Amino acid sequence: MNRATSVITLALIAAAGLGLVYGVQRASAPQIAIEQHLLDSRKLLDVLTADAYDNQPLEQPLALVDTTLRRSTLLGGYRASKAGQPVAVLLRTQTEGYAGAIELLIAIDTNGRLLGVKTLRQNETPALGGHVGDWPNNWLAGFSGKSGSAPDDAGWALKKDQGQFDQLAGATITSRATVDAIHDALRYFDEHRSTLLGIAP
Repeated sequence: MNRATSVITLALIAAAGLGLVYGVQRASAPQIAIEQHLLDSRKLLDVLTADAYDNQPLEQPLALVDTTLRRSTLLGGYRASKAGQPVAVLLRTQTEGYAGAIELLIAIDTNGRLLGVKTLRQNETPALGGHVGDWPNNWLAGFSGKSGSAPDDAGWALKKDQGQFDQLAGATITSRATVDAIHDALRYFDEHRSTLLGIAP
């Protein structure tokens, strides 16, 4: 075998190898995209335990009305269900922090109790209000179990404002905005419970 034949043979083998890799990649791309989407959804839905629901809440957004609340704005809503029964409502809300918008995902059970809160976006000062974006977040976890009426309206404030909640150290504005947004979401749930859960009034 002369040199030219060897070069052509190697080139053909390389081309066949590249073609095979390309074919495998094209064939597996849809499955990879599906798995990545599920992973992204799971990260977004960290506020719920994985076995709490069996639908894909983010695939079926709820139609929300009256989305401008007292101190925040609702950006979206989703219903989590298991075996066809609603188990939670997730409200995506935005409020104004110290350095810009803070976007939260707030999970509420069917009885109006808070299951969890996760910060989706924030621009607060690092090492101060920026801690609101940490996950997991011990400060945000402290709101779990609360509802729109427990504590009462006066209690839904920082301790320095005669309320019941601690604040993030050195981040009064961020903390106050977050407390207000969570309370807004819980009140919204109470006012629109039947619609959000898909229950006939």
